[in-house]
Amino acid sequence: MTRLAVVTGGGTGIGKATAGMLAGEGYDVIIVGRRPEVLADAVKWIGPQASAVTADVSDPAQIPTVVDAVSDRPVDVLVNNAGAYIPGNEDTLDGVAARWRANLDSNVLTAVLMTTALLPKLRRPGGRIILTSSIAAQRGGGGPYSAAKAALHGYALDLATRLGTEGITANVIAPGYVTDSEFFLGRMTPEGHQSRVDATLLKRPGTPDDIAETVRWLAGPGGTFVTGQIINVNGGSVLGR
Repeated sequence: MTRLAVVTGGGTGIGKATAGMLAGEGYDVIIVGRRPEVLADAVKWIGPQASAVTADVSDPAQIPTVVDAVSDRPVDVLVNNAGAYIPGNEDTLDGVAARWRANLDSNVLTAVLMTTALLPKLRRPGGRIILTSSIAAQRGGGGPYSAAKAALHGYALDLATRLGTEGITANVIAPGYVTDSEFFLGRMTPEGHQSRVDATLLKRPGTPDDIAETVRWLAGPGGTFVTGQIINVNGGSVLGR
């Protein structure tokens, strides 16, 4: 039977590149996102091995649609990529609470709910759980977004500890500045772009393909003995630790 991968936030940017890479490796890929038209375009780009599920995976009531799409197949790779930087007015305590909850829901709860729902279906041994964090978790600067992404690190370590004896790995990829995504849509200036490029040791921005290639390693034979790790893919903007 063809291997199966599930990629949340799979309609654009890193998620789309990752889904395309996995399809190229021979996986059937289910991409999950909130916008059906974006998902439909991504499926066309990825090819016949891709299918899409429209769901907001921060909403427990919508998670079963993804589980139903998986059906009785084992899941070989789960890439928890859904997430976003959510701005907000923090002039009041209510505003602070609303913004923090929104960022935690978007970046943490999405991964927790999707992983929990698909955990019984992950291949044993051999299942791979991969979570997409951010350089912001390593150096701050993003307020509740930084905190939410950092929370994924502890969650992945817990998963790795609990699931290791079942042959399931859990790791985090923490990208640096990546272009060709919607993350900075409408927020990036030429000066901001250049400052982020200058902060790297390689003097270039990252691309979605850079992150997809890291997923290729973690999901493939080379990742068999790698678990409980935070993999920084940032061009040297933040040095390893």
